[in-house]
Amino acid sequence: MQKIFSAIGDFLRKADMLLLGLCIAASVYGIVVISSATAYLGARRYVLVQSAALVIGIVLYIFFTLIDIDIIAERREVLLVFNILFVAMLFQWGVAGTSGNRSWLSFSWLPFSIQPGEICKITFILILAKTMSIYRNRVSSLVSVGQMVLALGIMSGLIIWASSDWGVALQYVVIFLVMTYTGGVNIAWFLAAGAAAAAAIPILFTRVLSKDRIQRVMMIFDPTIDPEGQTVRWHTIRSLISLQGGGMFGQGLYHGSQTQAGGLTAQHTDFIFSAIGEELGLLGCLAALLLLTAIVVRCIYVGVKSGNYMNRLICIGIAGMLVFQIMVNVGMCMGVFPVIGLTLPFFSYGGSSLVTMFAAVGIVSGIRMRPAPDTTARYIRPAYTL
Repeated sequence: MQKIFSAIGDFLRKADMLLLGLCIAASVYGIVVISSATAYLGARRYVLVQSAALVIGIVLYIFFTLIDIDIIAERREVLLVFNILFVAMLFQWGVAGTSGNRSWLSFSWLPFSIQPGEICKITFILILAKTMSIYRNRVSSLVSVGQMVLALGIMSGLIIWASSDWGVALQYVVIFLVMTYTGGVNIAWFLAAGAAAAAAIPILFTRVLSKDRIQRVMMIFDPTIDPEGQTVRWHTIRSLISLQGGGMFGQGLYHGSQTQAGGLTAQHTDFIFSAIGEELGLLGCLAALLLLTAIVVRCIYVGVKSGNYMNRLICIGIAGMLVFQIMVNVGMCMGVFPVIGLTLPFFSYGGSSLVTMFAAVGIVSGIRMRPAPDTTARYIRPAYTL
């Protein structure tokens, strides 16, 4: 019992309470909007599930603050096996969500569904950070880069194979790029990867991606694709109507003309930003973005202040994950990105997403709590060569 009280005391004294407060504020804001966006469906269930996820998230935040993350990261092989087995469960027990992707695990004995791709992002960040830490003095070597590319290929390929969720798979690619660049991998590798990607795009568009997915991308550049908004532009047009209808101050909670009629597809998940715009206006959107920006900045700040190379990479990876998800979600609501089904962190309905976000920022809090100085590491991006 004394150890428990001692741990609680350490948490209260040393944890990043500012980061926790920002995350709770964003989540509560999200729950309020979810309540309004699901009023036409009966909001009670959605609010209860999201509130329960918030409580679980806070518990995980405390847990990951108190534990030394290096203890988990040093078992990177075990983490990779866990990721593979967890995502592979989708083959047997996966169910389709509102996006149509088979991304969720649903069991009769659980009151909620689980999205393995969301949860495994955290362990993927730890795998990359630990690998670069081990090969730090030769991070650009073929062995180092090869191991990281293998981990990326396994995870993104398995997610696409098991669930057809290209949006989640793309997040892994972005996390990989942010962390390897920040970690000091030689630019020659990125140029080679860019050339390979350019060569692969025609194959993707002609042999891999479905016509619907191709049109979702091309409609951003080609106004002649579905100009009436009957097919691929449907979600985007409804979203823009909601954002424009909110004006500066919005139509008021529980009074949005589209939101309360259920006219905005996935308005409590993928398009919750549009629901905020319609009911709370431009000011409500800015408040949400300010909260999210503060969370990202805090993660980067903790990483920069950390004296440990691996810890910095973890913080940057988490910040990069958040920035990409925020940009894509807001961008698709505004019609400047294709609709790929990414939620708005801390705001969108989804227990897996919210719990994952709190676990991630809990790791950041733990890094701040025990900075683990590394006197030989002076820069976020060391000048390593191939």
